[in-house]
Amino acid sequence: MTTTVPRPTTARPRIALRDRVLKLAELVTTPLLPTDYLDLIDPLRSGADLRGRIEAVLPETRDAATVVIRPGRGWQGHTPGQYIRIGIDVDGVRQWRAYSLTSDRTRTDGCIAITVKAIPGGKVSNHLVHRTTPGTIVQLDQAAGEFVLPAQLPAKALFLTAGSGITPVMGMLRNHPELTDVVLVHSAPTAEDVVFGAELRAMAADGRIRLVEQHTDTAGMLDAPAIAALVPDLHERATWACGPVGMLEALEEHWESAGLDSRLYTERFRPTVLVTGEGGTVSFTRNGTTLEADGATPILDAAEDAGVLMPSGCRMGICYGCVLPLREGAVRDLRNGEITTAAPGDGVLIQTCVSAAAGACDIDH
Repeated sequence: MTTTVPRPTTARPRIALRDRVLKLAELVTTPLLPTDYLDLIDPLRSGADLRGRIEAVLPETRDAATVVIRPGRGWQGHTPGQYIRIGIDVDGVRQWRAYSLTSDRTRTDGCIAITVKAIPGGKVSNHLVHRTTPGTIVQLDQAAGEFVLPAQLPAKALFLTAGSGITPVMGMLRNHPELTDVVLVHSAPTAEDVVFGAELRAMAADGRIRLVEQHTDTAGMLDAPAIAALVPDLHERATWACGPVGMLEALEEHWESAGLDSRLYTERFRPTVLVTGEGGTVSFTRNGTTLEADGATPILDAAEDAGVLMPSGCRMGICYGCVLPLREGAVRDLRNGEITTAAPGDGVLIQTCVSAAAGACDIDH
């Protein structure tokens, strides 16, 4: 009796029908891929890069608007106070900026919203406020940021804001009606310039918040001692502040001197510049551009002013969307004065949004 031993066989990988169809389609559609056509048909589909479609642009003031966005199916939600990065094409160039989310998370249409204030010379902010139309597709990142309320809400809260600094705070107020003892001190040039002015005043009329408006064109700027006089129980309140860097630095100094620094939370739209230097010549190897930059201007800003297309993101040193290799030379971190150097060909990675020239430097871009 003989036994036949079966020959070993090599198992063929089972390729899903969908994968086979896509591979065949790739041959037909080259150089474009089938996913490129799917993106045109359904840009918000599952599995695609996260995108959003602008549904509406709603004016808030003469230079601010709320942009309502329907995010793609990969959107993971947000915590009130956080921001998202938006990528939008402006004059044929993809630009990225970060904006606070201001939408009510209970809205039933699945949309989110950011509120943008157009700044003089701001390419993206002016485009979003004055030129963007419904139907525009934008790139999105997931929400980020730690300027949020704690899980255990404070018994007493104080919000100090100026200009567009109101945007993350409005996100908190809209989504936390259970806050029962709230003081909001907000500065804007005039009453008409207060973003969300009507809604904030309605909240105050309903007793939800105590609102103090400072119209700086007529009343000047509020300083920390004046705020302390307006809010006599300040030491009992957890405080969130968002606005220009100078305002935040003054508040931090005052809160620290009063021993209250652990109860102050701040959000900056720009990094704090602590140390500057002499600057120098900045060269971009592949672009071929050479420019002179002072020691206080971020390389990102100096390059964009010279017409160089630069990668960017939050512009605050947080997201690392602006990182490029430093091939040679030296740069200074504007937040702490630390010098980073590179020998020829090193390719040390630097954040261009918080780095200034510290002598001649050559960047691989």
